[in-house]
Amino acid sequence: MAKYLMLKHYRGGRPSANETPMDQLTKEEWNAHVQYMQDMERRLFDSGELLASEGLSMGGAWVRFDGEGRPPIVDGPFAETKDLIAGWMMIDVDSYDRAVELASELSAAPWAGGRPLGEWLELREVMFSTTADAE
Repeated sequence: MAKYLMLKHYRGGRPSANETPMDQLTKEEWNAHVQYMQDMERRLFDSGELLASEGLSMGGAWVRFDGEGRPPIVDGPFAETKDLIAGWMMIDVDSYDRAVELASELSAAPWAGGRPLGEWLELREVMFSTTADAE
């Protein structure tokens, strides 16, 4: 089994096939999109392939240690960055091919007009597990 992180981006990456902006979706279109993702999460959790999943707000900050006894430095958010993450799913699957299959399925979530969003998802393999995972 290998762990992969599927990252969804608000903007800044490659354009989606269905480029309708989020603020132009109808309530019904948005609800269908969210329902699709919830149904997929439930199915993958039941199969044991989903480890965790969260959606993230657009706001955020960069934080850095600035030396012993000094307060951390906080700057941001930087909404223009291509690293503005909308959400993620951590999966544990048998192969890279299965991870690609699931990323493609997530990319097909309905969007404007009920057509698939066709968004590009960033797929990253987890390099190593924590000691707690090894026990």
